[in-house]
Amino acid sequence: MNKNIFKSPIRHFIKTKINGGAILLFVALAAMIIANSPLRDMYNAFFAKEVVLRFGDINLFQIEGSNMTIMSLINDALMAIFFFSVGLEIKRELLVGELSSLRKALLPVIAALGGMIIPIIIFSIICPEGPGTKGAAIPMATDIAFSLGVLSLLGKRVPLSLKIFLTAFAVVDDIGGIIVIGAFYSNNLILEYLLWAALFIFILWFGGKLGIHSKLYYIFFGIIVWYLFLHSGIHPTIAGVIVAFTVPARPKLNIYKYVGEIRNSLQKLPETADLAANKYMLSNSELSILRHVESVSDKVISPLQSMDDNLHPLVNYVVMPLFAFANASISFEHISLTDLKGVTLTIFISLIFGKLIGIFSFTWLSVKSGFLKMPDHMNNKSLLGISMLGGIGFTVSLFIANLSYASLPELGPVLLNQAKLGIISGSVFAGIMGYLILNHFYPKESNQLKHKNNK
Repeated sequence: MNKNIFKSPIRHFIKTKINGGAILLFVALAAMIIANSPLRDMYNAFFAKEVVLRFGDINLFQIEGSNMTIMSLINDALMAIFFFSVGLEIKRELLVGELSSLRKALLPVIAALGGMIIPIIIFSIICPEGPGTKGAAIPMATDIAFSLGVLSLLGKRVPLSLKIFLTAFAVVDDIGGIIVIGAFYSNNLILEYLLWAALFIFILWFGGKLGIHSKLYYIFFGIIVWYLFLHSGIHPTIAGVIVAFTVPARPKLNIYKYVGEIRNSLQKLPETADLAANKYMLSNSELSILRHVESVSDKVISPLQSMDDNLHPLVNYVVMPLFAFANASISFEHISLTDLKGVTLTIFISLIFGKLIGIFSFTWLSVKSGFLKMPDHMNNKSLLGISMLGGIGFTVSLFIANLSYASLPELGPVLLNQAKLGIISGSVFAGIMGYLILNHFYPKESNQLKHKNNK
């Protein structure tokens, strides 16, 4: 495989993800305002509407004999697209990115493990006994879009190595979240659907081995796998990740062969002087040459990279904002001080202190022991700021909170509301504190010069 095609995938990831954070923040704020306004009933009624998509006798959006609502469509179907995008990114990082070798991956993996284990331990220790304990996995996630969005506010003052380290351990966080969702939020498994899903996953994998590069092939069979997972008892978003790993990462045409093809095609085009005589319309031969150029250009980009790039606008500007708008609504109507001391405070503390202690201590101990080396231009001060930003858990934390509490009888809506408040308040606090810490250690140039002059 030619690695030039995948050059700096994490840098590409940073550029395409950071702007999504501002949109998510705006949408989440709008959802909270609506949830505490006269529009609340209309808002709830909209997301409770049923959705039907029939193909003959099959309703694609039906589960356990009931039609999916708009809310479940977003959480079970659209979020599968989000996790498909996450799966593509994970595969890229495993192949050619920061997780492609043991040397590169070990420190972010250790940091991520600390950032997952310690928050869960803190949650389990301080959460009051009862159904609230089902949400122990909520504070284990780091939201890449939000955390990189905060880093982007500091501009070029922050070394690229910090952004790469943050993104790498957040990707590992995503892997941990996916494992938790698959292992602990699946129930009443139906073997027949799982076997059929396994068959179609094999068809996808085998198609990749045969060199099938059609994106429609992976989309079509991917939808079938999603539908089978929906009815199997395993959360359907896991299908998105599994299907992503079957998408070929190898392009049909080698980059060097592509350059040769382009040169040969361009040599066949007429010179500039000849074009001037017919500047509005191309001849059939010219059209044929340009179509050949377009065709070989498609073949030099692998399906994995092409789908990954094409999905970013859909995920960042449609899927995630819709998810935030549907799930970030918090009603303050019945929240009391007692409620704040329960799940809300537990999640807040677990996100802030759990992530900070877990990421910082695991990384610091690994470096201090001489076992691993700190990335270039990183030190304990910058690690402290990055560890605090790890407490921004928005998207996946909300997703796990919904899985933990939404289906609980009686107390479910109350606990979910408390969890949302803990997640959003904890994420905002972590973002502000992380920014202030890094802003202190990476001051603007004018402040640095002023500080030197005072000396």
